Amino acid sequence: MKIRILFVIDNIQFGGGERVFAQIINGLNPEKYSIFLASQLSKHFYESIRNKKVRFFHLDFSKRINLILIFKLSKIIRKNKIQIVHGQGTRAEFYARIANKIGERSKYVSTIAMPVEGFDVSPFRKKIYRFFDKLSERFVDRFIVVSDVLREMMIKKRGLPPDKVIRIYNGIEPDQYSPKNFKKSRLEVRKEFKINDTSLVIGAIGRLVWQKGFEYLIQAIPDVIKVDSNVRFIIVGDGPLMDRLKAQSSKLKVNDHLILTGFREDIKEILSAIDILVIPSLKEGFPMITLEGMAMARPIIATHIDGITEQITNGETGILVQPWDTNSLARAIVKLLDNRKFAETLGLNARRKVERDFLLEKMVVETEKIYQGLVATRKISSLK
Repeated sequence: MKIRILFVIDNIQFGGGERVFAQIINGLNPEKYSIFLASQLSKHFYESIRNKKVRFFHLDFSKRINLILIFKLSKIIRKNKIQIVHGQGTRAEFYARIANKIGERSKYVSTIAMPVEGFDVSPFRKKIYRFFDKLSERFVDRFIVVSDVLREMMIKKRGLPPDKVIRIYNGIEPDQYSPKNFKKSRLEVRKEFKINDTSLVIGAIGRLVWQKGFEYLIQAIPDVIKVDSNVRFIIVGDGPLMDRLKAQSSKLKVNDHLILTGFREDIKEILSAIDILVIPSLKEGFPMITLEGMAMARPIIATHIDGITEQITNGETGILVQPWDTNSLARAIVKLLDNRKFAETLGLNARRKVERDFLLEKMVVETEKIYQGLVATRKISSLK
C-alpha cells in the first residue's frame, strides 16, 4: 500500500524551501507514495514539480492570522487518510502542526532551514513567533535540519531529544550543472548584458534582503576596479532592497560596472556566464546557491558563517571571509582575478565535493528513511 504524504509550505515567495520540497516530491517513487501538496498558488513552484500525480490544495498563507487554515488542513488530512505531514516555514507549520494534532492520525515531520531566532523581525515579534513555535513543537515527531550547527542548536538550546533531530544536507543534481553544456549560454548571457567575453564577471545571486549582504559586495567594487577596470559585477534577484542598492551604486559611482538584473529563472545560464561567485551573506541556513555554484565549478568567495562553513572549506573549495568585512572581500576578489589557476582549482575541488557530499539522491534516500521509520512506528502503535 502506498504511503500518503501531505507537504505543507506557505510558498509566499518561491525560494530554497520550495525548491527542496519540489526535489523531494520529484525524487519519491509514485508507485510507493501518494503525494499531496498544500501551499499558496505559484506557477513557478508547481511547474517545478514533475510528478503529475501530485494532488494540489491551494491555501492562502499570506495573512499572519487565518485560523480557518487549521480546519482546512485538518479536513485534508482526515479526508485523504494522510499518514505523514511534512511541513516547512514557521507560518505554514503552525497551522499544519495544530491541524494534524486535532486529527491525531498522522506522523509529523518538520524541516527547519532557518529557525525563528534568525528572523529579521523586531524582538517583540520574534518572541511571539518563538512562543507559537515552541507551543507546537511537541506535535512534531521528527525535525529535519539542514546543517550540523543547526542540529546542535535545536538540541542544546531548545532541549529537543537528539533522536528527534536529523541532519540532512540539501542536495543537487550535478549532471544538470555540467559547465561544458553551457558554453553557448555563457556567450548569450554576456551578449544580453553587453559584456564582452574578455571581461571577468563577478556574480551574486539571491533575494535582495539584508541577510544576503549585497550592499557589502557593492561597497567592495571601487577597490576592485582600481586594480582591474575591465571587471563587471552582476547581482541577480529581486526584493525590498532593490532601490536601496541602486542608490548605493549611484553614490559610489559604480553604475558602469554593476548590473542589477532583477528576478531571473535562468540561474544555470547566469552561473555559466560569471567567473567568480560571491556569497556575501550575513545569515544563512544552507544556501542552495552555494551548491549550484559548486556544481558549476565556479570559484566561490563566501562569508564565514554557520551553514556556509559546512559547504565551503577555506582555501580548498572556496575562499571564506568575515561577514561585513568589505576590505577582506575586495582582497579575496582581487586574489582570484590575479591567480586564475588557483581560481580554477577551487572550482574543480568544489565540483568534486558536491559529487561526493551533496547529491540529490542522497537527500531523498535519507528523507525516505524518516518516512518509512515513522510509518513502521505508526503501524506498531496501532497494533498495541
